[in-house]
Amino acid sequence: MKLIRLRWSIFLVVIGLVGCRPEQTSSTVAGEPALAAPSAPVVKSTETTTNVVKSEAEWRRQLTPEQYHVLREAGTERAFGRAYEEFRAQGVGTYACAGCGALLFSSQEKFDSHCGWPSFYDPANASNVVTHVDTTLGMTRIEVRCARCGGHLGHVFKGEGFPTPTDQRFCINAVALKFIPATNAVPTVKP
Repeated sequence: MKLIRLRWSIFLVVIGLVGCRPEQTSSTVAGEPALAAPSAPVVKSTETTTNVVKSEAEWRRQLTPEQYHVLREAGTERAFGRAYEEFRAQGVGTYACAGCGALLFSSQEKFDSHCGWPSFYDPANASNVVTHVDTTLGMTRIEVRCARCGGHLGHVFKGEGFPTPTDQRFCINAVALKFIPATNAVPTVKP
């Protein structure tokens, strides 16, 4: 019974991660070559001045079970979940780490990629985001973490062809973010 649960858990995680990966397509015009595989994302390093260090017991008390799973265990929330629907409805403001409050993304860099997770084309504060190569689950991706608390946020993909200034998609778990609305702001969402 435990083996069946383990297999189902692995299956669900892999399905969730595959949904976040870009779909490769080929050209439909005769004589044109297929699109090249996306190049590696821009990897930014950073120095942080204030690291947040807590015991696992402290993190468990502070975070919801789903936030703990994502931020502390590098999990992935279900695509198109309740937190994502709330994210889509949010207007102008800033997105902070749900673990430590570090400012990470802005609604100005938010766009709808239709992947089921919040998408941004660039961090609002690059010094609060770190990236590194993630080779778990038999694939190579670029993981995004909070530079202050080390919380797992999601992954970044480059070269997917979205009409954004950076051609990057930061695919972020909605439960890893806390929305801070701008005062007197008019809601906008980029296509």
